[in-house]
Amino acid sequence: MTRGVGRVIGICRPSEAWAAASPGGSRQAMAYPIWIVLLALAASSCASRHVVSQTPAAPATARQTVFERQIRNARDAGDGDLELRELREQVAAEPDNVPARLDLARAYATRGYADVALEIVRLAAARFPDSGAVELALVRELHELNQPAEAIASLEGFLKIHPRTAPEYFSWLGILRDERHEYALGEPHHRRAVELAPADDALHNNLGYNLLMQKREAEATQEFRAAVKLNPSSRVARDNLALALAGQNQSAEAVAAWQTASDPASAHSNLAAVLIEKGNYAEARKELAVALGYNATHPAALKNLELVSRLDGNPATVPSTPQETFWGRLRNGFVKLWVGPLEDTH
Repeated sequence: MTRGVGRVIGICRPSEAWAAASPGGSRQAMAYPIWIVLLALAASSCASRHVVSQTPAAPATARQTVFERQIRNARDAGDGDLELRELREQVAAEPDNVPARLDLARAYATRGYADVALEIVRLAAARFPDSGAVELALVRELHELNQPAEAIASLEGFLKIHPRTAPEYFSWLGILRDERHEYALGEPHHRRAVELAPADDALHNNLGYNLLMQKREAEATQEFRAAVKLNPSSRVARDNLALALAGQNQSAEAVAAWQTASDPASAHSNLAAVLIEKGNYAEARKELAVALGYNATHPAALKNLELVSRLDGNPATVPSTPQETFWGRLRNGFVKLWVGPLEDTH
């Protein structure tokens, strides 16, 4: 999952919060990054100013009309949608059917009506305050609408009254704390989730992310190794493992890990991004030379070269022989072959 310069910290979400999935089931699936460092792109970004003309505030009746129209739009969208119409009819006929209510909310959310979905779930939470599935759905919808504080308060309040032992609850608390940069507060929740489901690679990845954000690279590496061992196909965990290794100056192992999930040019460009962040511009240029030797038009590598040139004041050029040597490639191939998924052998 490489974007920009390819630096990705991934966090795997718990199960779709529309139903209570059992630990060890198909829960791991959802994986998408919450923190992406785009060194090259960020350096070229700029703030823009917008002049907004002052207009009189709309009367309360006008705002109400707009809101009512939004509700009608959502309803009208459902009138021509067979699935939505059937779900609405089912909820009307079976008001105590929790899965049907959550299916209806999910259907509206997937069609772009996130606010409507949240209100459906809020009504369900008021009607079924003891339902864990409803609480997780509420947390998910609040998270999607960028309201982590309310999501944390709701979930913590729910767990005080209704103790649960499923890992989803604790994983969500950890994720929400992480997204508020409250990593020390989130760590115990991630650890609790791993204790409850030690065979879940996504939970190990999330704990590793939390530790990496606390600059505890060695501990994070252990968790990423565990995630990769449990799920060798997890690109998020491999990317994160590579980043943790690079942070400990284990460059060959980092490149080998990145190459299992991407091409050699991207792997060396990724390492260059880490070196740029550390201020090691000379070594970053060497890695960019190798990357551009593999692919002279690699967009991320070119962006990183432009960035390092602005930082060290030297021209955006690479040595005349940037291609990695045969022995260098052989060394990296040996590491990749024998280290494999970079599992911890201790």
